[in-house]
Amino acid sequence: METRAHYVAVGAFVLIVIFAAFGAVLWLGRVEFGEQLKTYYIFFKGSVAGLTRGSAVQYNGIPVGRVSEIRVDRDNLSQVQVQVEINSNLVEIKTDARAFLDANILSGVAIIQIRGGTQHAPVLEPQPNHHYAIIKAGQNELEEVKASLPELLSSLKQVSQNLNSLLDERNRQAVADSLQNLRTITAAVADHSEEVGAILDHADASILEFKSLIHNIDESYTVRGGLKDQVSQTLKDYDRVAANLVDTAQQLRLILAENRSGLRDFVQTTLPAFDDLVTDARRLAQNANQFIVQLQRDPTRLLFGDRRQGYQPR
Repeated sequence: METRAHYVAVGAFVLIVIFAAFGAVLWLGRVEFGEQLKTYYIFFKGSVAGLTRGSAVQYNGIPVGRVSEIRVDRDNLSQVQVQVEINSNLVEIKTDARAFLDANILSGVAIIQIRGGTQHAPVLEPQPNHHYAIIKAGQNELEEVKASLPELLSSLKQVSQNLNSLLDERNRQAVADSLQNLRTITAAVADHSEEVGAILDHADASILEFKSLIHNIDESYTVRGGLKDQVSQTLKDYDRVAANLVDTAQQLRLILAENRSGLRDFVQTTLPAFDDLVTDARRLAQNANQFIVQLQRDPTRLLFGDRRQGYQPR
């Protein structure tokens, strides 16, 4: 009886384990079948060290899939083709999303981090030449630094060569001579420190005098009755003179407008008459001049008349 009881207990335990395993398989299968996995290609340039099959794929830090295959691109040996499976129930990959290789420096383990993707961008679809859609790869800051290292090393090498060519024997000698000259000048200044001190004292005195001059000019400009007030009064006088000139010009214009007809008559009538008067006066002066000349030649003519006989025909 005891043996049969042990067999029943063992059989019951085995059945419980079998049912538990069957339930676990069904649960895992349901979870697996509940996922809608979508496959994508990612082409990375260069090394993908630390990335293995089964590595995690994250979208902005959230696990959304895993790496299913890694191999070298057959069409381009400088690229690595990575195939990933992403649960489309968690995220839809858009055309403006980018995939980055995120490696842990300490452990060396790498994952794929997908960033970007806007709400209004179209969903990423397969291209005609590929069976799956391609997520474009981007470069993170560390990869950009790695990519720029050869150029940086080349630049440093060029700088080192330039420094070596600059610090040749002749230039080193020139630098040594310059230092020696500087040392000599410093020693000369130290020897004449008293004179330099006197020069500095004179410079201080000159600066003080200059400051005093500026202060006096400032006071002469700002005090009452100073340069500022004089300039202001001069400007006021100038404005007053200008206003008087404007008034005078206006009055002269009014006078000319009021006497325009009289001026026209004076120009058209009086001036010609005056011209004739001047002409007659000139003729009178000529006749008087001739009379005086004749009188000087023959004074008796004024008393006795002209006694010269004219021509008498026979």
